[in-house]
Amino acid sequence: MEGRVSQIALVVSNQVKSLEFFTERVGFEKKTDVTPPGGYRWVTVGPRGQDLELALYELGSAADPQQKEWSKNWAPGKAPPIVLRVADCREVYREMSSKGVTFPQPPKDYPWGTAATFVDLDGNLFSLSQPRGGSGSKK
Repeated sequence: MEGRVSQIALVVSNQVKSLEFFTERVGFEKKTDVTPPGGYRWVTVGPRGQDLELALYELGSAADPQQKEWSKNWAPGKAPPIVLRVADCREVYREMSSKGVTFPQPPKDYPWGTAATFVDLDGNLFSLSQPRGGSGSKK
């Protein structure tokens, strides 16, 4: 198979509040916001300048009965962290902390680089990763 990852579904309890959190506190941009007639709202966010999108899937919403069935065991805050590569972990930590983002793990140095972990409003984990050697936020 040839392809690339373009979206990751992130289960959230409130789509509106999550959209505000990711765009106003984390600094992501809104990529997609569509509500078809009679359908549910499809909203995605992601880092500026990248194709990757987080689909903010509101718990309990579904496009059709089959989707509602296979997504019934999904829950906010139950997945491993999504890793975001950054050029300066400590600077991003300071900026996001000043906007009210909660970090259960502030920046910490490891043999491979520096990392910090933050949580969204539903307890979903995100790790900021700065590799040693300055490869930063390259794609």
